[in-house]
Amino acid sequence: MAEHEPERTEQPTPKRLEEARKQGQVPRSVELSTAAVLLTAGGGLNFLGRHMGGQLDGMLSSALTLSREQSLDETFMIASLSRDMLQALVACAPILGLTLIAALSAPMLLGGWNLSFSALAPDFNRLNPMEGFGRMFSARGAVELGKALAKFTALALVAVHILHSKSSELLGLGMEPTRVAIGHAASVTGYAFLMLAGTLGLIAAVDVPWQMWQHTRRLRMTRQEVREEMKESEGAPEIKGRIRNLQREVAKRRMMQEVPKADVVVVNPTHFAVALRYDERRMRAPIVVAKGADLIAARIREVATESLVPIFEAPPLARALFRSVEIGGEIPASLYNAVAQVLTYIYQLKTARSQGMNPPQPPDIDPNIDQTRH
Repeated sequence: MAEHEPERTEQPTPKRLEEARKQGQVPRSVELSTAAVLLTAGGGLNFLGRHMGGQLDGMLSSALTLSREQSLDETFMIASLSRDMLQALVACAPILGLTLIAALSAPMLLGGWNLSFSALAPDFNRLNPMEGFGRMFSARGAVELGKALAKFTALALVAVHILHSKSSELLGLGMEPTRVAIGHAASVTGYAFLMLAGTLGLIAAVDVPWQMWQHTRRLRMTRQEVREEMKESEGAPEIKGRIRNLQREVAKRRMMQEVPKADVVVVNPTHFAVALRYDERRMRAPIVVAKGADLIAARIREVATESLVPIFEAPPLARALFRSVEIGGEIPASLYNAVAQVLTYIYQLKTARSQGMNPPQPPDIDPNIDQTRH
C-alpha cells in the first residue's frame, strides 16, 4: 500500500517564510499594481491633462512652422527634433514620474520589494509540456481562469459604460480647436483610467487576501518539519545537554580560581561552603565569589586550605548565604551584621597571629539566621 504524504497542517515558521523570500516567493497581486498605476496615471491626466495638452500643442505648432531655408537645412532639422523631443519629455515628466513612483510603491503594500537571484535561475522543469498541462488543468489553474474571466467581464462592462457616456464628447473633439481638443482628450482619457482603476481596485480588494492565503497555504509545514526545524535552530537535546555540562564545568573552574582571592570561607562542616570577599574601597557590601554543596563544597575547602584562606564554621550562616546569594552577588542587608562579625573576627585573628598575641574569641552567630525571610 502506498504511503500517504503527511498533511501540511502547521502554519509556516518565520524561518520558512524567510527562506521562501530568499527564493523569490512572496505574495503578489497583479491587480493591485495595475490599479495603482492606472489610478495615478488617470489622476495625473485628469488634473494636468489640459496643461500638458497646451504645452504639446504649442510644441507641435512651433515644430511645424518652418521657413524654406530651415526645411532644407539638415543640421537645423536634427537639432530641432532633439529640442522638441526634450520639450515633450519635460511636458510629460510629471505624469511619467507619478506613474513610476506608483509602479515602485505598489509592491510595498503586499510583500515589499524583494530581489532574489534564486528566482532568476533557469528552471527547466517549467519547459516540461506535461507539467505545463498539469498546471493548466489543476484547481489553481481553474481559479486563475475564473479570475481572468471575471476581470475581463468587469473591465469590459466599465469600458462600454465609458464609451456610451462619453460618446458625444469623443465625437465632438474633431470640432474643437487643436489646443482645446488635446487637453479635452487628455481629461477624457484620465476619467477612463480612473474608472478602470476603481474597477481594478475592487478586484484587488478580493485578490490581495486570496494571494496572501494562497502564499501561506503553499508554505504550510508538516508537524515533522516543524520539529526538525526546531532541532536545527535550538539543537538536539543531547547536544544541548552536553553544552550545559561544559558551561557548568567552565563556570566551576572560574569559580575555583576566585577562591584564593576570598577573605573567608564560611562552611557548614560537610554540606555547604561559601567564599566571601570584601574590599571597602570598591564594594558596597561583601560579595559571594564561590559557593557549593557536598562535593563542590569539599573542593572549595581544599582550595581554601591550599591558599591559606581562613575557614570559618557557622552552619546557619553558611546555609543562609548559600540559599540567598548567587555567585557574584552582594549579601542581603539581613546578613550584614553576621558577616561583619565574621570578617572582623578574621581581621583580628590575622593581626593577633602577626603580632604573636592570643587569638580573639569567635563571634556567636544567631542559630536562627538561616530562617530569616529575605
